[in-house]
Amino acid sequence: MNDTTTADTNTTSNGKTALADDIRAHFQGDAPITDKAKNFAKARPWTSAAFLGVAAVALLNTFKGTRG
Repeated sequence: MNDTTTADTNTTSNGKTALADDIRAHFQGDAPITDKAKNFAKARPWTSAAFLGVAAVALLNTFKGTRG
């Protein structure tokens, strides 16, 4: 038997990369993007709410410049 060990290809998440790892895990595969987004929203409701809030503020800011 050969007792040599190979490098582990699985990386561990830390606080900074955990969200990126979750996004990557939820949005990979062959499922439709709507199913992927629903699964992500169910797994991380506060994060998805924050994403929607940022998108809403960005949309409101685009309308702000056209009133003038």
